[in-house]
Amino acid sequence: MKLHVNGAVLEVDAPGEMPLLWVLRDLLGYTGTKFGCGLAQCGVCTVHLDGHATRSCTLPVSMVGERKITTIEGLSAGGTHAVQRAWAILDVVQCGYCQSGQIMCAAALLAEKPDPSDADIDLAMGGTICRCGTYQRIREAIKHAASGRRAER
Repeated sequence: MKLHVNGAVLEVDAPGEMPLLWVLRDLLGYTGTKFGCGLAQCGVCTVHLDGHATRSCTLPVSMVGERKITTIEGLSAGGTHAVQRAWAILDVVQCGYCQSGQIMCAAALLAEKPDPSDADIDLAMGGTICRCGTYQRIREAIKHAASGRRAER
């Protein structure tokens, strides 16, 4: 089957029921997308499908179809996306395990709502767990990225 990943069309030989997460990690080598709970509840496995934050650990690859997949590796060249820059500037990362999922959720939020309220942030990020509890820094980084994007417009 053909998948559109990070701007490239890739041919993969995978059973249709194989979760997208394992196709990305094990067959295509995109290891930035992490395994967390395997139940689509923690958010660590989040990727974008046509720009929307999507849990990849329970999504059968056969359900992806022609949709465009973006992993953390494809979000920007060299970590230049506003969210990635804000994460670095505000030193959000503690252990780092959840950060690719956090960043992908935040990037999808800002693409949909460039100037999110606290309630918007809570709604978009609420299902993405950080075991280190860096939620305040995550919120501040999202606000920082939003303000930087406003300045760029």
